[in-house]
Amino acid sequence: MNTVGLATLLRMGCICGKESLTINNRRFYIRSRLGEGGFSVVDLLEDARNHNLYAMKRITCHDKNDERVAMREVEIMKSFKNKNLVPLVEYSMITVGQHVQSHEPITEVLVVMPFYRRGSVQDRIEALSRKSDRMKEEDIWSLFLGVCKALKAMHTHSPAYAHRDVKPGNVMLGDTGEAVLMDLGSAVKARVEIKSRSEAIALQSLGCTLYAMAFLESPFEQAYQRGDSIALAVMSDHIRIPQNTGYSSSIEETIRECMVVNPMERPFIDQILNKAQTVCNRNGANV
Repeated sequence: MNTVGLATLLRMGCICGKESLTINNRRFYIRSRLGEGGFSVVDLLEDARNHNLYAMKRITCHDKNDERVAMREVEIMKSFKNKNLVPLVEYSMITVGQHVQSHEPITEVLVVMPFYRRGSVQDRIEALSRKSDRMKEEDIWSLFLGVCKALKAMHTHSPAYAHRDVKPGNVMLGDTGEAVLMDLGSAVKARVEIKSRSEAIALQSLGCTLYAMAFLESPFEQAYQRGDSIALAVMSDHIRIPQNTGYSSSIEETIRECMVVNPMERPFIDQILNKAQTVCNRNGANV
């Protein structure tokens, strides 16, 4: 673990009007705030030397357990060198304060990763929806294949990992349009005895993601709008597929295969990956 003092890491003075920080002898400028979550925020960074842009996740930790959870994301990111999984650029832990009564430190784990200027698949879905447009089928399969490859890498790693939060908002678009699965903080080690169950859950998430790319909404969106139980909708095995979309039957077939209610009846990730690869090869997709 790389730990440096706050005074060394954060220089609150402005250089050319920008807040700067140094992580592992690399100096960055903080350009803007990209997003905020419950216990983390994401900032846009500029490398002071080469002006490349990066995203930095600041994870606030109020105790040692929070630190362990945050560092788990770092360790998982360090474990993979796969173009479809978000890589780790730099990381560090800093002290940002202390609890008033216990005087225990409050820390932040800083996780620097690439900045994906094209945004996420969810961003693309929303942009297409606003224009009443749709995604090209070859693009859908190319992105879907990339997510399949990312999950395959996680499931076959030693130790194996289950992502647990596959969704369009966690699939980024790389510079050449490739899918990059992120938010590895959701991942957990998949013990051998639950590996099949982890794959089954991942496949259901994949089916939802494929549906959203094709039809620009969750397969359970209408149930949500009506105020119905999403849990019951998931278990109903009633997935409404829009008609006359112009897409091939392979998309509907794959969605239904991934979202069979009985997890043990769903195919393995290898079968879905091979199917997606075959379709991409047939379409001449660049993957």
